[in-house]
Amino acid sequence: MSIKRSASHRLRLGRWSAVGHYYLVTTVTADRKPIFNDFYLARTLIRIMRQDELAGTHQTLCYVLMPDHLHWLLELRQGTLSQLVGRVKSLSAKQHGGRTWQKGFHDHALRNDENLLSAARYIVANPIRAGIVTRIGEYPHWDAIWL
Repeated sequence: MSIKRSASHRLRLGRWSAVGHYYLVTTVTADRKPIFNDFYLARTLIRIMRQDELAGTHQTLCYVLMPDHLHWLLELRQGTLSQLVGRVKSLSAKQHGGRTWQKGFHDHALRNDENLLSAARYIVANPIRAGIVTRIGEYPHWDAIWL
C-alpha cells in the first residue's frame, strides 16, 4: 500500500525572494472550494491585502480573486515572499474561520525582460477565460494599478 503525500513541500524547493523584485503568486483554497463566491469573504481578503500594502511590505500591481484561487502580481518591498503570502493567508483564514487555503503557493519571479503589463492583462482576464463573465468590468474582485 502506498501513501499519497502532499506535494506542497516541493513548491518551496529553490524558492528565493528579493526586495525590489516582481512576483506572480498563485494560491488555491483548501480542496478548491469556491469560498470566494461569497462577496463578503472575497472583500475581506482584498482588504487584508491592501492593509498589508499600506504597511509597506509590497506594492500590488494587479490581482484577480477567483472563486477558488488568487492570482497576485506584486513588487516585494520588505521581508520575504513566503512571509508576505503566509501572513495574508493566515489573516484571511482567521477572518473566514476554518481551513481556507491549501498549504504552499506557486510563485514566478518576473525577469527584467518580461512585460509586467502583459502579465497583468493575462491575470485579470482569468474570469473571462473561466466563463464567469464576458467583460472584465462585470467581475468585482480584481484591480490593477494601470487604471
